[in-house]
Amino acid sequence: MDAPSHPVVATGLCYAHADVDVLHDVSVVLPSGAVTAVCGPNGAGKSTLVELLAGVRAPRRGHVSRTGRVALVVQRPAVPDSLPVTVRDVVTMGTWARRRPRAAARRAVEDAIARVDLVGLEDRPLATLSGGQRQRALLAQGIVQDADVLLLDEPAAGLDAASRETTRRILRDEAHERGAAVACVTHDEESVRAADRVLRLEAGRVVGRDPSLAHGGRRP
Repeated sequence: MDAPSHPVVATGLCYAHADVDVLHDVSVVLPSGAVTAVCGPNGAGKSTLVELLAGVRAPRRGHVSRTGRVALVVQRPAVPDSLPVTVRDVVTMGTWARRRPRAAARRAVEDAIARVDLVGLEDRPLATLSGGQRQRALLAQGIVQDADVLLLDEPAAGLDAASRETTRRILRDEAHERGAAVACVTHDEESVRAADRVLRLEAGRVVGRDPSLAHGGRRP
């Protein structure tokens, strides 16, 4: 069965921190086969929006409709440094979302680690990695899930230029080759220019939607 053309549809989302609204009547559609960049200044509500779309937060008002499997890649996981988990452990956690033969799961983990250029670090504890290496391990955990919707909170944070380009390529492949609906919070202008669609937030409101910025296109 083909994936739905719009596996995530959110309407009229409002969210409050300590009784203060940080999102105001935000509506979003995430289409399959496209990368949507969510951008805007710090404090605009970008991360909160992605968490609402993923279902890890509930809106004060509004509704989110999701179809298919959803994977969320966060920037700062709630994993204490004292927990002895390795890169392989972190990526393997992504396979728990769906049942598959053990050998197939192992191959998927190895492939995801290779795609994010962490071969040779599989047995390194997550706590000993640099910030950029941690981000790549978490990205591998996201892509190994083969989810219909892939949501990411600043996947390029802490990465060097080559790793940012690798991340952009992976997200493009997940959308264009596999057909996933991909949305990522980003401050990286190259990632914004590379996206198929752009959603801009300021002070918790949508201030711009640009579906024409495909494949490096420029605004008029």
